[in-house]
Amino acid sequence: MKELAGRLAALDPDAGAALQVIAYFDRLIEGRAGLEALVRGAAVLSGCPARLVDEERGVRVRVEADGTRRDDGGPLDPAWPSAPLTPDGPPAVWLERTGVSDGVHVMVLERAAAAARMVLDRTRGRAPAEARQADPASVEVLLDAAATEHARRQAAVRLGLRDVAAARVVATAEGGPLVEAVPATGDSTPTTGGRRAGIGPAVPVRDLPASWAAARTALWFTAEGTDQDPGPRTVYADELGGLALLADTVGPTTEPVPDVRALEHAVATAPWAASTLNAVAFSTSLRAAAAELNVHHSTLQDRLVQAEHWLDWPVHDPHGRLRLRLALVLRRLHRNAAR
Repeated sequence: MKELAGRLAALDPDAGAALQVIAYFDRLIEGRAGLEALVRGAAVLSGCPARLVDEERGVRVRVEADGTRRDDGGPLDPAWPSAPLTPDGPPAVWLERTGVSDGVHVMVLERAAAAARMVLDRTRGRAPAEARQADPASVEVLLDAAATEHARRQAAVRLGLRDVAAARVVATAEGGPLVEAVPATGDSTPTTGGRRAGIGPAVPVRDLPASWAAARTALWFTAEGTDQDPGPRTVYADELGGLALLADTVGPTTEPVPDVRALEHAVATAPWAASTLNAVAFSTSLRAAAAELNVHHSTLQDRLVQAEHWLDWPVHDPHGRLRLRLALVLRRLHRNAAR
């Protein structure tokens, strides 16, 4: 963060400064940085608190000028400069400052909004203009494997799914299941409403109970996506592979294995441990992990030295990273009470 602040001091209000802002956010996008990292970059580069507010997806992130996340910043001020995620959308990225904005502040808003839109589209889906509001009773019958075929067929008709070739179920952490038709191209974005969600596979309507079961399993592998609970908020059942078998034996009431206990010890010892270890485990390289965390490569190396001491195993080599990935996944299953 000190290096980023130094970069801010080096910026001049000219085209060169704008190019540096563009390059900075491009690196974050390339490193698949999360929303908090993007807002942190906007705050430090602009020298004032920054916010990302997307009510439709339920996203609210606020970071102070020194890089500290603090979401309790009070109401938004319409006088603050802001930028929407889409041309016709409401303001979403805000800089908590008054007065005339210079070219750097304008560029920070523009690039932060563009980067946030890409991350939200990738991780939480584009919220459709009209989400399907299904009859809960009909959905329950449709997804009940014990119901008769006739009863489930009638439920599908009531839900407008009679002529649909394929559909899927979305299991959310809050609220009931969502049943969605899937187009032949298979390229539609699931409706999640910003909530943690497990996405079942696309199947014929008669097989939706199986999609519902798979979606619930996928939901168990989701995380809040915060520093203390890092990980994906949306998980596709089709992408779990053999990991799905873990959900049958690991849950909130099972005893953690030693690696998970060591991971919990590391997380309790340092506030950065969970997000750092998650980035290292699932990024393509240490440099990509450093970019996602918005820290210098040497800072990440120093953190890993401490983390390896707490874990009691190395995470630099492939075997250690695989062990760390498995421990992180098991930790999610232990923490997730959505059963």
